[in-house]
Amino acid sequence: MALLLPPIYARALLSKMAVSIGTGVKSIFSSGPYRHEQILSDPTRTESTDYRNGISAGKEFHLSCCSQKNQTQTCPGDHPTTHNPTNLGPSSSCPSYFRWIYESLRPWKEIGISKDMLEQARQYADIGVVILNGKAHAVKYGENVFQTRDLFTLWGILQLLRRYPGRLPDMELVFELGDLSVVRKQKFLGPNARPPPLFRYCSDDYSLDIVFPDWTFWGWAETNIRPWKNTLEGIKEGSKRMKWEDREPYAFWKGNPYVAANGSRIDLLKCNVSKKHDWNTRLYRQNWKKESQQGFKHSSLEDQCIHRYKIYIEGQGWSVSEKYIMACDSMTLFVKPRYFDFFSRELLPLQHYWPINNNAKCTSLKFAVEWGNTHPEKAKAIGKAAVKFMEEDLKMDCVYDYMFHLLTGYAKLLKFKPQVPEGAVELCAETMACGQSGNVKKFMVESLVTSPSHTAPCAMPPPYDAVELRVFLERKANAIRQVGTWEKEYQRKTNLKKGKKQ
Repeated sequence: MALLLPPIYARALLSKMAVSIGTGVKSIFSSGPYRHEQILSDPTRTESTDYRNGISAGKEFHLSCCSQKNQTQTCPGDHPTTHNPTNLGPSSSCPSYFRWIYESLRPWKEIGISKDMLEQARQYADIGVVILNGKAHAVKYGENVFQTRDLFTLWGILQLLRRYPGRLPDMELVFELGDLSVVRKQKFLGPNARPPPLFRYCSDDYSLDIVFPDWTFWGWAETNIRPWKNTLEGIKEGSKRMKWEDREPYAFWKGNPYVAANGSRIDLLKCNVSKKHDWNTRLYRQNWKKESQQGFKHSSLEDQCIHRYKIYIEGQGWSVSEKYIMACDSMTLFVKPRYFDFFSRELLPLQHYWPINNNAKCTSLKFAVEWGNTHPEKAKAIGKAAVKFMEEDLKMDCVYDYMFHLLTGYAKLLKFKPQVPEGAVELCAETMACGQSGNVKKFMVESLVTSPSHTAPCAMPPPYDAVELRVFLERKANAIRQVGTWEKEYQRKTNLKKGKKQ
């Protein structure tokens, strides 16, 4: 949702991204100031501080920054290199959306991944990552990455290694960090197809991009959105301030309508309340320039659970706002999406959200709100089911376990021995975080994993077989068709009433 998408003016080249690596070596992610001047000052800014946050099981290892400004920050040598969980009981079962990992990797199940295929993917990539002997190394390819997507994506991988030290196999992978999928299925058909394995935040039914958790799970510095664990707790508390019955009985959306290339958000604004029509919506343009100047005081996610319904609509591609919207216990109205992220394929219409017809948004939204106001218990149940999914299946424990299983499965497909490429730098918490300031350092501190997990990763569910997958997809399609039938009947009755009045 555009509420969470900064404007075009905010784009910055990450060649100035602040990460200082190694002794006297200028990193490919070189230090430099943000172009956003609204970044908050760092309340923890001292050069010799141990930052204690995160998992408290087992031996803890904290962020230790150099005490002198002119000292070169290096990676400590005493961090754990093996994972020895103290809880030896059976692993918990992974959430059901983990089954989509098999589908994401299916194109390479029989043929594996060769070095040539990875090189083919590299032409699209913004960053490359090599995990070797439990350590992460990164190399940067592009100069046009939006804001700090690459920095916090790498930070997330580093936290995974700190959570499960020594458990990830050696691997080499590449990421494209934009909003649109690029590996098209139609280009890689037939028995001789060799699709490039490219990781990204979203994909669609026409693409083969491998979906991976987005950077905002560890914080979005430029918009003052804290790491997901903290934000989820904040939204949970914010939703308690007003009972569902006391909330505005309308569908709410606030965002930037100009980022959607297909014009869908501009089209959405036609559904706003006017002198001629009331579509049961309250839609607002987000003035990001003004918000940035005011420190985003009027864009707090915790304060946005005051309507019974909230609208999710894609921007240029998928939108990170999805999880924030669904974390509020208002019923989410999903304008039919094209893209999916790593968890959304498992969401069910009429259970986790209400589907909105993209080709008839206004009448579809009006009916959804009237249905919810007429069936309040059912509407509340949909909102609560979404919240339960966010709190139980999308908590950070699950996000890390998804990353673990996805990367482990990917590594098993490699048909070559990973090597650290020329120009790559080793990553560790100290070299990535100690030289930072403002929200970047603040959010890194908040999301720092300080000790290995006391349990093993969750146990993977089996893959969908062909029949199961077909039944699941038919269930989703049938629910959407059912809503469409209700909408048509509603429209028929509305037209009859209009005819009688005339």
